[in-house]
Amino acid sequence: MSDSTKHRMIPVWDAFVRVGHWVLVIAFAIAYLTEGEPRGVHTVAGYVIATYALARIVWGFVGPGYARFANFVGSPVGAVRYLVDLVRRRAPRHLGHSPAGGLMVLLLLASLAATTTAGLMLYAVHDGAGPLAGLVEGPATQGGAASGRGEHGESPREEFWEELHEALANFTLVLVILHVAGVLVASWAHGENLPRAMVTGKKRAEADSREP
Repeated sequence: MSDSTKHRMIPVWDAFVRVGHWVLVIAFAIAYLTEGEPRGVHTVAGYVIATYALARIVWGFVGPGYARFANFVGSPVGAVRYLVDLVRRRAPRHLGHSPAGGLMVLLLLASLAATTTAGLMLYAVHDGAGPLAGLVEGPATQGGAASGRGEHGESPREEFWEELHEALANFTLVLVILHVAGVLVASWAHGENLPRAMVTGKKRAEADSREP
């Protein structure tokens, strides 16, 4: 491979993936740090996360080559093998998502979807609002007898969804930390700036045979 080909930059990540990625980063940070207060800010951030997660799932089937699930979804065994080789600096470079990166995309989307669903259920039960309000009993119909509420005046259902929402948010944060660590290690191992590629959308042309 000639030097000109090796260092040639080609488009990989489309605008929807790039912009959505950074919007998601900001929205998750806001939602996590606000912890529900102020409620309006937390709710809007949650809607942004839910909207992009759903849109990204659709984009995984109809988007361009590197954005499609078919291009990067593999087995967990392949992801673990890639990580082991990555630490040893023997893992093959991928223009799109690596096996580990692809698995992380799926885990993050699933975790974000579960977190926002739990949040919407809490919103419906606590405030009687949101798109799921018609599916559950809101505060006006719960029969708020004091004996049926916790020490903070919350019903058992509210406590359940609140604790589940918080646990899923913390799990998602763990995935985010692992994702960032993986990106940094891959950038080191392959000698390229992967965060910058998610801004410009371009990576150097040199790659293995998994190009779409």
